Amino acid sequence: MSRSAPLALLLAALLPAAAPAEEVGRVGVDWVGNDILIEALADPDMPGITCHLAYFDRSALDRLMQGNWFEDPSNSSIACRQTGPITLGDIDRSPEGEQIFSERQSLLLKTLSVTRIYDAKNNTLIYVAHAREVTEGSAKMSISTVPLWRAIEP
Repeated sequence: MSRSAPLALLLAALLPAAAPAEEVGRVGVDWVGNDILIEALADPDMPGITCHLAYFDRSALDRLMQGNWFEDPSNSSIACRQTGPITLGDIDRSPEGEQIFSERQSLLLKTLSVTRIYDAKNNTLIYVAHAREVTEGSAKMSISTVPLWRAIEP
């Protein structure tokens, strides 16, 4: 076992596991290899809803040139749609909602998250893509809604 293996195991144990997302697209934005990644994310508690999340992925060359080696920008965009039958199951219905996706954007301080909020009055699910930061919050976010016209209550 290498010297770095125990550190990697410790970091893996401390970092929350992300919901499964599948990369479905990648757009190159400049000559240094920076990309916009597009991932498909099925809501784990709401079958029939898929979100597409786009975010910036800095290249190793850009990290070397700019410094700030361990961090990606907080910018993200989200669009969620009905992609199959929806059953409104046992989800968090509080105003704070629940985090359904998490992906590290820096070694320790920043995470890209997707939070789902249920708007009962309008029978709509709200998905918010946002950064969670330990030291200072970010105002950068994106929102998408899915109306539950034909959702089935269990």
